Amino acid sequence: MGSRAKARWAAAAFGVTGLLCAVMGVVMIVMVPSIIKEQVLKNVRIDPSSLSFNMWKELPIPFYFSVYFFDVLNPDEILKGEKPQVQERGPYVYREFRHKSNITFNDNDTVSFLEYRSFHFQPDKSGGLESDYIVIPNIMVLGASVMMEDKPTSLKLIMTLAFSTLGERAFMNRTVGEIMWGYEDPLVNLINKYFPGMFPFKSKFGLFAELNNSNSGLFTVFTGIKNISRIHLVDKWNGLSKVNYWHSDQCNMINGTSGQMWAPFMTPESSLEFYSPEACRSMKLIYKDSRVFEGIPTYRFVAPKTLFANGTVYPPNEGFCPCLQSGIQNVSTCSLNAPMFLSHPHFYNADPVLAEAVLGLHPNQEEHSLFLDLHPVTGIPMNCSVKLQLSLYIKAIRGIGQTGKIEPVVLPLLWFAESGTMEGETLQTFYTQLVLMPKVLHYAQYVLLALGCVLLLIPVVHQLRSQEKCYLFWSSSKKGSKDKEAVQAYSETLMTSASKGTVLQEARL
Repeated sequence: MGSRAKARWAAAAFGVTGLLCAVMGVVMIVMVPSIIKEQVLKNVRIDPSSLSFNMWKELPIPFYFSVYFFDVLNPDEILKGEKPQVQERGPYVYREFRHKSNITFNDNDTVSFLEYRSFHFQPDKSGGLESDYIVIPNIMVLGASVMMEDKPTSLKLIMTLAFSTLGERAFMNRTVGEIMWGYEDPLVNLINKYFPGMFPFKSKFGLFAELNNSNSGLFTVFTGIKNISRIHLVDKWNGLSKVNYWHSDQCNMINGTSGQMWAPFMTPESSLEFYSPEACRSMKLIYKDSRVFEGIPTYRFVAPKTLFANGTVYPPNEGFCPCLQSGIQNVSTCSLNAPMFLSHPHFYNADPVLAEAVLGLHPNQEEHSLFLDLHPVTGIPMNCSVKLQLSLYIKAIRGIGQTGKIEPVVLPLLWFAESGTMEGETLQTFYTQLVLMPKVLHYAQYVLLALGCVLLLIPVVHQLRSQEKCYLFWSSSKKGSKDKEAVQAYSETLMTSASKGTVLQEARL
């Protein structure tokens, strides 16, 4: 075979290869998104065969529970009617372990489970020890006093006598460990003796005594196996489809997920909604911006300013009232009727009057706002920090001497942050399988398409160059008779070759 024939064979081969590459590129452009979507849906559902099942069952992310206390600096002056002054102490950091048990798959595409939590103190990450003493309001005294405000005077006098007999005062000096996990209180023993069942705790009273080594209730959520659109949404909590703590159906609704994972394929128009047993309500976070965490694209979701707004500022929250200033939520109906309030730390995003009423508070967005960074394709959190503050409403109650002349004020007790960041082998596995591989497939489709186009151009360019040579040859033949004779001789050769099939064979190529 001559050099011209070989060149034409090569050009034809490039053309066929280019066509195949282009076709494969087009096929991948059509098929890859659906393949990626299918893989994501397969690996995010609550199914023992899915990639995320073990992550869902037992969080591999190191979770930390950081507590900051408001140490009361002037308790005696508060009893005389002066403005409270506090100093933030902490953080006191605990490693939080979570694992699900009693996992039961139901026939209606749901799964039921109990999630247990335990807390282990981390001295190396803390700003103090559990043996540190903190002065805080005596919740049993000041909380009970507000609850008794509208009761008969005789009953108030009996309560005053009981407080005095038991040595109970308006403020107490306790260790961090006692405040967190419980301390012996004679008042609790007395109440449990004459009013059994009134308190969920027996002999010890602590703000988080019922949280350690316990579960947050029986959750039943959708698995997404049959209907991916409902994945992770709560169907029931403790057998209930709605709670009865609040004064409107909307506020009592159990909406969203259990607060660990969300539906895949989020957009900036998506919102994060979850039910919090500790807050006794559902909460909704909104999209803020797009970010990148360790090479993984994320969406950041934050709390809207209306999250703890009162009914006057935000009418849908009217069901959470009776309310005080905007920015704090009355949770007394789910905290044994004690006048407790939930808010952002330091009354961030609340009515400025609240922070101005207490010396030592400095609300700011960077330190006191909560956020969740999620991978929008899978709905799995990469980095999060949920921050909330617990406060007690205190005031002087006529007939109860222990309350002195306390001016009405919402006094912060503490604020806490639950934070976690995906890292280590879990992060690497997640990045490789759910970020890197889809990215490689995404770019491969365009590489194949571009390569196919280049290879398809090769025979076209070869054909154009052949025509150009032919044109130059015929043009040069007009310059002399010798050239014309050469042309004639070449034509005769072509005709002779044609009879032998050479030209026809080249034409076919």
